[in-house]
Amino acid sequence: MPEDAYRYEELARFITTLVDVGTLMPGIRAPSLRSISRERKVSMATAVQAYRLLEDRGVLEARPQSGFYVARRQPERQPPKTSRPPARATSVSVSGVIVKLLEHASDPNLVPLGCAIPSSDLLNASRLDRHLARAAREHGRDYNTYTGPQGHRQLRREIARRAVRWGRALSPDDLVVTVGCTEALILSLRAVTRPGDTIAIESPTYFGLLHALEAMGLRALELPTDATEGIKLAALQEALAGNQVAACLFASSFNNPLGCTMPDTKKLAVLDLLARHDVPLIEDDIYGDICFGPERPKPFIALDRRGNTIYCSSFSKTVAPGYRIGWVVAGRHLSRILDAKAAFTLCGSVLPQAAFAEFLASGGYDSHLRRIRRVFAHNIERMTRAIDRSFPTTTRVSRPAGGFVLWLELPPQVKTRPLFQRALEEGICFAPGEVFSASGRFANCLRLSCGHSWDDRMERGIARLGELVSEAIERGR
Repeated sequence: MPEDAYRYEELARFITTLVDVGTLMPGIRAPSLRSISRERKVSMATAVQAYRLLEDRGVLEARPQSGFYVARRQPERQPPKTSRPPARATSVSVSGVIVKLLEHASDPNLVPLGCAIPSSDLLNASRLDRHLARAAREHGRDYNTYTGPQGHRQLRREIARRAVRWGRALSPDDLVVTVGCTEALILSLRAVTRPGDTIAIESPTYFGLLHALEAMGLRALELPTDATEGIKLAALQEALAGNQVAACLFASSFNNPLGCTMPDTKKLAVLDLLARHDVPLIEDDIYGDICFGPERPKPFIALDRRGNTIYCSSFSKTVAPGYRIGWVVAGRHLSRILDAKAAFTLCGSVLPQAAFAEFLASGGYDSHLRRIRRVFAHNIERMTRAIDRSFPTTTRVSRPAGGFVLWLELPPQVKTRPLFQRALEEGICFAPGEVFSASGRFANCLRLSCGHSWDDRMERGIARLGELVSEAIERGR
């Protein structure tokens, strides 16, 4: 879609900035449609579309026969409290709950707030699909074969070129193409651990990671995690001093489910601690490209000069979950990861890898990223405002600067496992908080996905979910 089609969004951001810096105060009249279209050199239709968008977002409100006014904001929600998990490693047992959650999350009849997978209509990967069709048509015979365990070389070259943008020089020989980020994480864990070892993780953390730890017979040490800046350094230092950690597994940016991102200074401090104790870091950077700010956050590997980081990512959250293309940069663990890759899956499908390589080389991914960053930022804002309208005022809400999930901390008397069952009866799916912990914590928390197009169905789903929370509070009194 041409960039001109988004001029109304640019105008909406301009008005929002004026509100945020106090130039336009709550309760005063916004510039008229005629004046703003003249001053910003946009059409009246664009101005109307921008103001309607701002009305939907709760920034402006329309008054009959009077125009648009800056809405009076509700007090900003508090972020979730820093987690306080037990300071000991625990075994993991989440598989049964997760399988049931995934079954419900994929049900198209439910309001899709449960699974952190973007909807295909929102991703709109038609350009990538055309590359796939052309590759099959022109080179199908050549690609109907095995590749080496490292994967299609042209794809590895294109991924290495992208790494330069966030500060790391890589060779295609440094990368191994995997079946999504999950395989990358599992291969990395296998390279540096043995069954029974302890892995330090964020708390809360992605339930798929917990599932992997359980399957591999690994124990989890959950670290206190701030909703803005990630793990507490003091807790990590204490865990390392006790010689109980075989490896750490942290998200680089926009942790799922909190959405937190460490500043570079803190990432450097983490790397220094791990180097002193010779503990490897496995980093999950699957959400790094979905940043709302002007600069993509640097991953750990871009800051690590000691080569102690194993980097994992994929395209599953940005453009093509169905293609299952991920990768790992393994450093000195490359040979062990290649051996495991060859033993378990031998290699990935060549045709999707070749198509994705052409897609990256064409610049299609960059234009796609610009669009979905706007969409996800819009969805996060719409969801947050809907929560403000519908949920109890004591609800705490995360404030991610990227990704597309929100973490909610509800009043203590609300238990989200029974709330989940009640919501299913109402045709709504979300992810209850307990599946994000190895120690059964976060019983009063939940995660909402903003990865689907915002519509009336989503709006009604959030409103009803807020009512269910209020009803649970009344029952708990």
